[in-house]
Amino acid sequence: MSFDHLFEPLVVGRTVVKNRIISSGHDTVMVHDGRITDQLIAYHEARAAGGVGLIVVQVAGVHETARYTSHVLMATDDGCIDGYRRLAETVHAHGTTVVGQLFHPGREVMESVDGSLPVAVAPSAVANERFRVMPRALDCDEIVEIVHGYAEGAARLIRAGLDGVEVVASHGYLPAQFLNPFVNVRDDEYGGDESRRLRFLLDVVRAIRDRVGPEPIVGLRASMDERDPRGLAPEIALRALQSLDDMGLIDYVSVTTGTSATLAGSDHIAPPMNVANGYVAPAAKRVREAVGVPVFVAGRINQPQEAERILADGLADACVMTRAMICDPTMANLARDGRAEEIRACVACNQACIGHFHAGFAISCIQYPEAGRELTLGRRVRATRPQRVLVVGGGPAGLKAAAVAAERGHDVTLHEASAHLGGQVLLAQRLPGRDEFGGVATNLEREARRAGVTIVLNSRVERELVEAWSGDRVVVATGSRPHRPPMEVLGAPTILDADSVLLGQAVPVGRVVVVDWRDDWVGVGVARLLAATGHEVNLATPGYFAGASLQQYVRDEHLAALARAGVDVLTLVRLFGVDDDSVYLQHVLTDEPVIVDRVSAVVLATGHRPTRRLADELVAAGVPVELIGDCLAPRTVEEAVLDGLRVASAI
Repeated sequence: MSFDHLFEPLVVGRTVVKNRIISSGHDTVMVHDGRITDQLIAYHEARAAGGVGLIVVQVAGVHETARYTSHVLMATDDGCIDGYRRLAETVHAHGTTVVGQLFHPGREVMESVDGSLPVAVAPSAVANERFRVMPRALDCDEIVEIVHGYAEGAARLIRAGLDGVEVVASHGYLPAQFLNPFVNVRDDEYGGDESRRLRFLLDVVRAIRDRVGPEPIVGLRASMDERDPRGLAPEIALRALQSLDDMGLIDYVSVTTGTSATLAGSDHIAPPMNVANGYVAPAAKRVREAVGVPVFVAGRINQPQEAERILADGLADACVMTRAMICDPTMANLARDGRAEEIRACVACNQACIGHFHAGFAISCIQYPEAGRELTLGRRVRATRPQRVLVVGGGPAGLKAAAVAAERGHDVTLHEASAHLGGQVLLAQRLPGRDEFGGVATNLEREARRAGVTIVLNSRVERELVEAWSGDRVVVATGSRPHRPPMEVLGAPTILDADSVLLGQAVPVGRVVVVDWRDDWVGVGVARLLAATGHEVNLATPGYFAGASLQQYVRDEHLAALARAGVDVLTLVRLFGVDDDSVYLQHVLTDEPVIVDRVSAVVLATGHRPTRRLADELVAAGVPVELIGDCLAPRTVEEAVLDGLRVASAI
C-alpha cells in the first residue's frame, strides 16, 4: 500500500510538519521532581529517529493546584526550561516538530506527592465519580491566576525552543469542566449561560496567544462526546471550537473522545482491543467540517494503512498513533520505506503502557520492552565474540531471546516442540475480545526470522541433544503447564483446566463454576466464553472483584460483558473442594463456607507451574543454562519478553 497522504507535509499555523503521523501527549512516568529527565529525552528521541512528524510532550501543570499525580511535569517556574530545551534540540535534530501540553485537571486528581488526599479545585463543587473527589469552587481571583499560569507556562516552553503548545481541554479536565453545564453551575462571569461558560477557555487561549505571539503553534485537544450522560455535549464542544477558530486563536484541533470523570468514559483515554480501529474518525470529520484549521484524530489507529484511509477519506488532516509508536518507534520510517509488513503492530492490551502509568511505573510495551528503557536496553550492541546459541522453546520469551541474540551477531538456533510458535499467546487469542492478541506471536516470529534465527519446529529437545551440541550458550524457555491447587474431591466430578477448554475440550451442559486465581484475562475470558455457549456460569475469585489484575480500561470491558451475559461473580472466595454436583468454596476473610449446587463442571483458571524438567536435568549434568519466561517463573507475556531481551543483551 502506498502512503501518499500520510507522508505529505502539513502546514500547522506557520510551521510545516514533515508528515501526518503524531505522537500525542501521554504521561510516561519518566519525570523527576516535575522536570524532564534523560530517560524521557531518550524515549522521545527514539520516536523522532523513527520518523514521527509531530511529538506532543505530555501534560505540564500550569499552577500548583494542577498536580494531579506525583510524577507530573510542571511548567510553573523557569527551572523547567533547561529540560525542555534539551528535549527540543534532540527531537529537532531528526526533523520532528515538538509541542508541549499545558494542563490543569480541575477535579480530576488522582494522587498527591505524599499520599495524603489533595485539595482539588473546579468551577463548582460538583463531585467526581471515578476518583471520588469533591472539589472546592474556584474564586475569580484564582481563575485569573490559573489563566496567567497557562500564559507563563506557554512562554517558558517557547523560550525553551518548542514549536508550540497544546491546551488540554479534553477528557473532562478543567477547561471542559467550565464548558459543561452539569459541572459548572456558577452564576457569575464564568457561568450561567454558554457564552460565560466559554469565557475561561477563551481567556486561556487569548492569554497564551498574547504572550507568545503569532509564530508558535497554539493547538487545542478536545473530546467530541465524553461518553457520559452528564458529560460535555458534543454540540457545546463543537461551538466552542468554532468560536476559537473564528477568532483566529488556534492552529489545530486534536480530536479524541471520553472523559476521565467516569469509569466508562475513561476507557476511551486508551481504548482496549475490543474497540474498533479509528472509531473516532467520524467525530473528527464533523469538527473538520466546522473549523478551518487542521484536525488531528486519535482512537486506536495502530497501523499506517488505517491512518492512510482516514486521511484519504477526508476525515482528518493527521492521525494520532501514540501506542503504535510505543510498540514500534520505527513505524513511520518502515511505512515510508515500503516495509510496512515489518511493523510491530500494537494490540491495545494496555498492560505495560497505560497500565504502568496507573501503577506509577515508567511506561513500556509487552512486545517491545525496550520502550522506556532506551538508555539501558534500547541499543543493540554487536557481540565482540559471536557465539553459537541454542534456544529451547518458541514462546514469547524464546522468540525474543533468539531475535535479540541474532541481531547482535550470534548464530542462533531455536527448537520448538510443537508445530507452531507463540506458546500461550496462541491460547490467549482464543479468549473473547482478545483475538488480536495473537499478533504478539506473529510479530515476535517475524523479528526472529528477519534476524536470521534458524527455527526448528516439532523438535522436542532432550538432555542428550544438548550434551551432543557443540555450541556455547543454552537458553531454556520451556514454558509452563496448568496448576491444579490442593482440594478435596469426592466422587468423579468433571474438572477441567482453562487451557483445555480453550483448546476445545467439551464442557458438560449446565452450570459451570470457573475458579479464578490470578484475576486476569483467563478467568473472565473463559467465563464469557462459556456463557456465550449457553452455560450458566459462576466466576469465583479470591479478589475484591473479577479482573482485578487487568488494566482498568480492559477490565471495564470484561466486567460489562460479564454483566450482560448474566455471569454470577462470587468474590473473596477460594476453592476448598468438589463433588459430583457441588463446588465448596471458602470465604477468604471469614473462612465460612460458600457452596454452589447443581454444578455440571468446574473449570480451573488457577495459574501455571514451571516446566523445568529439561533445565533441571541439564543443571544436574553440569551444563550451564539460562532460564527465561514461565519456566523461570510463570508470569505474563510482558515479563517473558523482557526476560528474553535481558538475557540476550548480556550474551
